[in-house]
Amino acid sequence: MTLGNAELYRLKSDARRGLLENDLILQRFFERYGAQLNAEDGKVLSQLLALDDNDLMDLLIARKDSVAPLEKELQSDSFKAVLRKLREK
Repeated sequence: MTLGNAELYRLKSDARRGLLENDLILQRFFERYGAQLNAEDGKVLSQLLALDDNDLMDLLIARKDSVAPLEKELQSDSFKAVLRKLREK
């Protein structure tokens, strides 16, 4: 089941970041996949968006494969799938 408009709007609002690079990557992601996101994707995105800007950037550009606050979660298939989509050029 895909995310409702209110949930998608909340995620997009949370995606407005202090680093322009993060904004651009997240904007591209929502343009490509926003209409297809399900509840699990929304949960993953919420957890990623709770990271500070630098940790999020490290994950988005694959500078790091893990960050301390989400070390365990990043091993799950759902996190890997969302990160793979976020990293697409």
